[in-house]
Amino acid sequence: MSESKRLIVGVSGASGAIYGFRLLELLKGSGIETHLIVSRVARMTISHETDRSVADLEALATVTYPEQDLGAACSSGSFKTLGMIIAPCSIKTMAEIASGATGNLVSRAADVCLKERRRLVLMLRETPLHLGHIRSMAAVTEAGAIIYPPVPAFYARPKSLEDMIDHTLGRMLDLFDLDLGTVRRWSGKSRKAGEA
Repeated sequence: MSESKRLIVGVSGASGAIYGFRLLELLKGSGIETHLIVSRVARMTISHETDRSVADLEALATVTYPEQDLGAACSSGSFKTLGMIIAPCSIKTMAEIASGATGNLVSRAADVCLKERRRLVLMLRETPLHLGHIRSMAAVTEAGAIIYPPVPAFYARPKSLEDMIDHTLGRMLDLFDLDLGTVRRWSGKSRKAGEA
């Protein structure tokens, strides 16, 4: 597989495990090699929020790594990728990345993306936010990451939760110049002459 067609996917323990599942489903068969890391807390969240298992999630990825494997390929800058998406991303994971104190493979792989100036997108799941959260968001953004909360776009007139998830993930994949056909693009609304 071409080095330019690899994408690291992290799934942390924040609510929203469905985003990780659907992201991997969209990428499967797209020609993108996916490298998956699932955190310990994400394993619990998956069992609470879905009727699926961690094994189901791992089956969607090209390669999987244990969270404790700090010697994994994606822990090195010499392992070239498009970058990394953490979907969903917990405040704890974001704070680790922001501080550079990486204690597991999810935050280590993210740190590598930042130091190598590769794209890192954090689908941050938390609300409301206190000042400590906002400071961590600022720090990780200053380091080069993109904070991408899963905020639905209602101009797309979603008919279902699946529509909202697909549109959100499609817009996030736009950040990697990947278009998998899930985004209903805004084209503007033209007005006829004389209309207010």
